[in-house]
Amino acid sequence: MITTHTHHHYYIINKPPNMVSQFVSPDDVGLLGDLAFEFPEGIHAIGRLDGHSEGLLILTTNKRVTNLLFQGEVPHKRTYWVNVGHHVSEETLHKLRTGIGIRIKGDVEYVTSPCEVEIIPRPEILVPHASESWEGVPNTWLKITLTEGKYHQIRKMVRTAGHRCKRLIRVSIEDLELGDLAAGGVKEIEESEFFRLLKIDNWQ
Repeated sequence: MITTHTHHHYYIINKPPNMVSQFVSPDDVGLLGDLAFEFPEGIHAIGRLDGHSEGLLILTTNKRVTNLLFQGEVPHKRTYWVNVGHHVSEETLHKLRTGIGIRIKGDVEYVTSPCEVEIIPRPEILVPHASESWEGVPNTWLKITLTEGKYHQIRKMVRTAGHRCKRLIRVSIEDLELGDLAAGGVKEIEESEFFRLLKIDNWQ
């Protein structure tokens, strides 16, 4: 349900898997409106996650945030926890960190910008998901921080490196963090705090 307000609102949600970053879709999919929360009129998602991905998603009534955050001169860091099949070698980590070729729109070869990649223990805060378990096949958790966001970039990066992305969770954008927000949870952020954590200048 959507309610009406006159000033801007800023929220983060922990988007669960199998939900698109939209309130309306012609397809039979999970929608943001299925969450147990009454969002204000004019709400929309910023920096969408694909249907299979999870984690931090920004929702706001302020239409200028997209330009400020993702189309400005200074790129903003986004951090993800990524579960992939099999063990990841040091050679593969180096490839992911220094730039790896992926196919982007128009079937163009694109070499990704350098980014931060490290192997991490399985984050204890995560609820187990069936996709993590393949009988007889080990898996590795990675923490990847990048400043660009081509379509399905991380999935394409790890696939090019010889691994399948089994689970992808965005955990932060700059200093705006998912924290312990449960899957499907919604948290409203005060405007000045929202801009401070994202390290963008308040448009006012």
